[in-house]
Amino acid sequence: MRASSAFPTPRTENEVPPAAIQVRNLVVHRGGRPVLSGVNFIAAVGTVTGLLGPSGSGKTTLIRSVVGVQKIKSGDVTVLGQPAGSAALRRQVGYLTQSPSCYGDLTVEENVRHFAALHGKGRKEAARAIDRVALTSARDRFVRDLSGGQRTRASLACALVPDPRVLVLDEPTVGQDPLLRRELWQHFRDLAASGVTILVSSHVMDEAARCDRILLIREGGIIADDTPAAIRATAATDDLDEAFLRLVESPRAYRTPTHSPTI
Repeated sequence: MRASSAFPTPRTENEVPPAAIQVRNLVVHRGGRPVLSGVNFIAAVGTVTGLLGPSGSGKTTLIRSVVGVQKIKSGDVTVLGQPAGSAALRRQVGYLTQSPSCYGDLTVEENVRHFAALHGKGRKEAARAIDRVALTSARDRFVRDLSGGQRTRASLACALVPDPRVLVLDEPTVGQDPLLRRELWQHFRDLAASGVTILVSSHVMDEAARCDRILLIREGGIIADDTPAAIRATAATDDLDEAFLRLVESPRAYRTPTHSPTI
């Protein structure tokens, strides 16, 4: 991974790319209770969409719905024109869960080569994925012996190895030091510039500012869907932390228009 002297900035083009992810009227119940209630959003090809909200607001459930591993009550979720979770998407969607998904009794390299083989990739692709997440020096270490942040990066390497067209990341920078967070975000921006669509959840406000669009979710519903600059303007503050607080505490007073789930 290459370091950057400044934080990466979102794309500024006016042209709207086609949709890579479309969610229409999504409803999810768990334990007989609504978790998501009529969620709609679009993530365009080659963009970074940030998903933010308080704990328990439905972020992980929405991410699981996009990946296709969440049972939904009603609505539609399509990824690259296919129903979420379709067999055709297995080599096109990369998914990083909150909990590291590597095998503790295998080394970093063995884990990544295992996932590479599942996707028809080889040693070269595995080595490149490990280098992307700055774990080359730890490639021969057992995952169980790594720090929490290193385990997350090992899981990210497994998600990157098939060169997915869509990358879904659930809190990918938790436990990472500031320098590595910056390098990871530079890599995310590079991936988006190459046409990869990224949906990423986070609770870190300065990371939200690096997204092309932000989805703010509260109590199972989207209360804001816009660019960081537009959200600041809607909440009448230049401080993104304060903007989120105002939107969460008084969503009706500062509600931003959400996009129709059509292109």
